[in-house]
Amino acid sequence: MKKEFDQIEDLREFGNEELYERLTISVDKGQEPLRIDKFILNRVVNTSRNKIQQAIDNGMVLVNNQQIKSNYKVKPFDQIIFYSDTEPETYEIVPENIPLNIVYEDDHVLVINKPAGMVVHPGSGNFNGTLINGVAWHLKQQNPDLDESKLPRFGMVHRIDKNTSGLIVLAKSEIAAVKLAKQFFDHTVQRKYIALVWGNFEEKEGTITGNIARHQRFRKLMDVYPEGDHGKEAVTHFTVLEDLKYVSIVECRLETGRTHQIRVHMQHIGHPLFNDDTYGGDSIVKGTVFSKYKQFVENCFSICSRQALHAKTLGFIHPHTEKEMLFDSEIAADMQAVIEKWRNYTHNIQLAERS
Repeated sequence: MKKEFDQIEDLREFGNEELYERLTISVDKGQEPLRIDKFILNRVVNTSRNKIQQAIDNGMVLVNNQQIKSNYKVKPFDQIIFYSDTEPETYEIVPENIPLNIVYEDDHVLVINKPAGMVVHPGSGNFNGTLINGVAWHLKQQNPDLDESKLPRFGMVHRIDKNTSGLIVLAKSEIAAVKLAKQFFDHTVQRKYIALVWGNFEEKEGTITGNIARHQRFRKLMDVYPEGDHGKEAVTHFTVLEDLKYVSIVECRLETGRTHQIRVHMQHIGHPLFNDDTYGGDSIVKGTVFSKYKQFVENCFSICSRQALHAKTLGFIHPHTEKEMLFDSEIAADMQAVIEKWRNYTHNIQLAERS
């Protein structure tokens, strides 16, 4: 029997913020009637029949864009979509009493304003002290009998960088995780970031496109590649909010969610994020290197000792009520302080130029 896979999009590989995989399968014209769980089991690696049946029950399997039951039998030319959390849990999640800035919580979702410097989930070199360790503790207080292995990573459906501050949503049930993951995959989630970047813009609005993939020489970095070359499509819309002579405050709206997307895209167009030591923003990109200016910039670096990026706005459809939810957060204090410092510096220069 011919197996035809039209599209395999892995949302867990390096290069994505979204954390689910979507597999699309076209059923061959010669396919005989077969239960869908058996059909998928024969075609998807690293899964089990029990996991597939759970996915069907939770609405993670669609046939011709419709939810189905486990006893559904596939027919020729059916279009099957299977959403799956496929990354194995390599690290044990140990609940830790870590303070969390919870913006919103109900029985289905948890929205948290993450501080800069906090890793989202355990991984190599970060086995504890992460956001997920704190979430595990928080949920354990609500439900001491919570099975820590039942909900992978405690409902994490997307992530933000360690040194990026701002809003992140987590699911408190498997079905909520699936519905949120679908929204991230379909690019219907509203995500607005505020960034302080080097330089000034000729155009006050624009769109940055270009596939994002691992850098070919430096494997821990990401890079932009021509469309159709390799990597995955990435689209960032930006609006310049304020021109501060040597730096600019920019609002970025994500259409896709690739790892380091804003940081890589801004570097690509010559405007690296302020103090981004990974993508060239931790040195003077615009302005003189005379001692006073250099000292001013170094003072700014010490105030905001990470890339100046904040996930300010997050909007999605509630997975249970289906109502539109929109959350906004204040720019983190360190980033706001360095913005004010640049404003004062620019203002003093303008006064000096007029006198």
